[in-house]
Amino acid sequence: MISDLHDPQDLELRIWELERQNRRLKLLGVGALLLPMLILLMGQASPQKVGNAPAQAQERKTTMSQQGRILGIGGIFFKSANQPHMREWYAKHLGLADSGQGAMLPWREKDNPESEQMTVWSIFPGNTKYFEPSSASFMVNYIVDDLDALLDRLAKEGVQIDPKRQDASYGRFAWIYDPDGNKIELWQPLHPGK
Repeated sequence: MISDLHDPQDLELRIWELERQNRRLKLLGVGALLLPMLILLMGQASPQKVGNAPAQAQERKTTMSQQGRILGIGGIFFKSANQPHMREWYAKHLGLADSGQGAMLPWREKDNPESEQMTVWSIFPGNTKYFEPSSASFMVNYIVDDLDALLDRLAKEGVQIDPKRQDASYGRFAWIYDPDGNKIELWQPLHPGK
């Protein structure tokens, strides 16, 4: 993880590797957002100069210990004017088979390996209204540990929060907007017995 790298050269190398991966993902149409997300999720609090990495890593650990935090990416969603063709292309060339409910990509938490999570990768029709009012062609879903705590903190920080909420059999949802107006979906999965 970036936060584990204290040598500035090691950190520079890791960021270079992430940028290289991001260039590959741009070819898929989703990369412009992924590098900043990966850097943030991996412990780099902001894209400041590399020399600040240890302080930023400590700040990230402090922030991540509180309730109302991001656990991982729950979904990557994007629009396509030719949804069937795009689904076929991604299935054929990248093995992401989406028969209508999205491609399910399972993963486990590092600190809680018995807990399996799922990232949904899905192509939406080009005319979907699900991402509105954002005009972006993509939306990211983040898995959160405590939706109410996160929304309370974000409200205090002045983040734009959509008043809409959704409760489903598989979790609770809310939406926020970043400074560019991109809609972000927050998802607190429901766990049996909780």
